[in-house]
Amino acid sequence: MPSETGATSGDAAVSAARLARPSAGWALLTSELSVLFRRRRTIAMLLALAAIPVLIAVAVKLSSSPPGPGEGPPFLDRITQNGLFVGVTALVVSIPLFLPLTIGVAAGDTIAGEAGLGTLRYLLLAPAGRVRLLLVKYAGAAAFCLAATSSVVVAGAAIGVALFPVGPVPLLSGDTITVGESVVRSLLVAGYVTISMLGLSAVGLFISTLTEVPVGAMAATIVLSVVSQVLDSLNQLAWLHPWLFSHYWLDFTDLLREPILWTSFADNALLQAGYIAFFGALAYGRFVTKDVLS
Repeated sequence: MPSETGATSGDAAVSAARLARPSAGWALLTSELSVLFRRRRTIAMLLALAAIPVLIAVAVKLSSSPPGPGEGPPFLDRITQNGLFVGVTALVVSIPLFLPLTIGVAAGDTIAGEAGLGTLRYLLLAPAGRVRLLLVKYAGAAAFCLAATSSVVVAGAAIGVALFPVGPVPLLSGDTITVGESVVRSLLVAGYVTISMLGLSAVGLFISTLTEVPVGAMAATIVLSVVSQVLDSLNQLAWLHPWLFSHYWLDFTDLLREPILWTSFADNALLQAGYIAFFGALAYGRFVTKDVLS
């Protein structure tokens, strides 16, 4: 008859084997997404992003004189003619600061947040592996990128339809598309912006493996996004611009032409993939050799 100790060891082995199965990775990802999107901080950030198109639409609606061509952010002067431009205008406003800020918070908190709370060591006790945990944390940050961009686009479409007329949409090329086609273009723009933020998320993930202070990782990620945009604005550094993760952030306007110009989309996706691969490798090298004490 096996001893109680032997039975306990056997149960532990069975549990370890179950956790090591591929399904354990999906369970970990589900848990990560559930925790992430139930946090009050996450909800507050998404609501703050959703408030941006609402504020823009209300300000334009209450203005005594509608904005003229060239006044304010791009597409602002088109809102009064078609409410579907609210979401696009809000993205233009959000991309330089608000989106990177919220994504920097989410990405910087991935590993450092667990270390700061003292839960990272317990997560690693399960034989899921550090690599799997790192992938799950990045997947959570990427999911937040999608949620953040979607909150701006969806809120913009909703408030635009509520406050302004909606009809065929004129494109930058001079062509006009139907409302249904414009919804597809809006989804493409949301996808473009989401991809644009994935490189920043990879940078934040790497920084998060360097510290146990989540606020420091968040701040460093946000500062780097600002630095990248400042460098991208200096003509003297034109040779560096194509290598900056923020270089193509605002080039989604190519999706608002007929026919669609896919060059910027492809260049942006390739650049972000490079950042994901490079900083993902750095995060892997740091995390798998890191002594986790908390």
